[in-house]
Formats: sequence, C-alpha cells, structure tokens
Amino acid sequence: MATAAAFFLAGCTSGGPAESGGGGTSPAVTVPPSTGTPEPAAPSATPGQPAPQAPSPSASSTDPAAAGLATFTFPDGRLSFTRPADWKTEVFEASASPYVGTATIYDASDKQLVSIYYGQIADGVSGPVTRTVFESVPVPGLQGRSTPEAHASFYVDWDDDDATYHLQLTAGAPATGPRDAVKGIILLGDRVLTAEVLFDDQQFPDDKSARAWFAGSQGQALKAILASFTFR
Repeated sequence: MATAAAFFLAGCTSGGPAESGGGGTSPAVTVPPSTGTPEPAAPSATPGQPAPQAPSPSASSTDPAAAGLATFTFPDGRLSFTRPADWKTEVFEASASPYVGTATIYDASDKQLVSIYYGQIADGVSGPVTRTVFESVPVPGLQGRSTPEAHASFYVDWDDDDATYHLQLTAGAPATGPRDAVKGIILLGDRVLTAEVLFDDQQFPDDKSARAWFAGSQGQALKAILASFTFR
C-alpha cells in the first residue's frame, strides 16, 4: 500500500514570506563545509611603542548571507530554516486560527524542490513497506522540541516491486527492514511540521544512483536545509 497523507486546511487567507538574508552570489546548490577563519597576521611592533593588536575576525563571517545562505522565518516568527541565498521560498497561510501554513522552496531555476507543511492540524495513513535507510541525522535546532526527536533522513521504501525514495524530516531515525511507511510528522507543542524533498520527476533507477546523487552538491544542499530547522 502506498504512503498517503492528508492535511485538513481551514479558511483561506493568503500571506507573504518573511525572509532575512538576501541574495548571494554562491552557486545555487553548493553549501561547502566550514573551513574556519584564518588567523590574521599580527602587525609588527615599532621600537619603543606597544605592539598593535591584530584585528579580530569580522562578526559578519558567521552571518548566513556571508556564507551564501539566507534564513526564512514563517510569518508567526517561530519556525525558521536556512537555504542557499539564490534559491527562494514561497509561503501560503491557509488559516490563521487554527494556524495552517505551507511553504515551497525553489532553486535558482524556479524548480520546486522542497514542500513544507506547518500548522495545528494533521493526519496521515500508512501501510507496510520494506525500507533501506542510507542516512539519518538529528536536526540540532529541533532537539528537545519533539518526541521522538526530529531527524533528516534519506531512505527508500519498497512496496512490492515499486521503489520510492525519500529525503525528509522523520520523527526519530527510521530503521531498515519491514516497516510501516513513515508519516514524517514532527510534533512541536501545538504545531506539527512536515518537510520533504520533491522527487516527483527524479526517482532513481537504483540505490547506487540515489547514493551518488545524495553525496553530490544538490543532495547535500537539500539535506542541509532539512537539518537547519529551528523552532522557538
């Protein structure tokens, strides 16, 4: 039985995105690991004068925009994530009470890559599958906020002869073997969150191809988005 999820949306009120950060010039899908800031060379001292102090690293070096990233915050000010600065996020608020909002992340070519649901209403159904998990890592900004704790997970589910690949938030780390399909619902107090990469036109021919894509620039950029969620 294939995985299905249904979300019941109340009202229909549109809203606009609240973003910080701004456009960058780094490649759209490249999120390089931090290599640290090199120590500046100490200026030489003049005889008879105190040695001048070396300048401290600029505070802007830790700013997301300086690293080619931008931060998106939902209009309620509680849920945020980072993404490449030249990608964009569109948000739609379907209801203010109970709160229901959805967001879509697009790359620099306007391709839809990630779908996010955030609100106070959620439901889901699932069926049995056979799963292989490639990687699952905790989301630092959501630790202690939900039980089981949120993970960014890449895995494949087999339903008979059909394989479906997923890169999404999961409640806890999914396990390899016969399992129920993952609902992907993260509980955050009175809110629920789902976030999943859209593979509608990019299912993989085999696990080797999926692993190679995940290890590349786009796979790692999308993993970094899922792992960057914070909630306050």
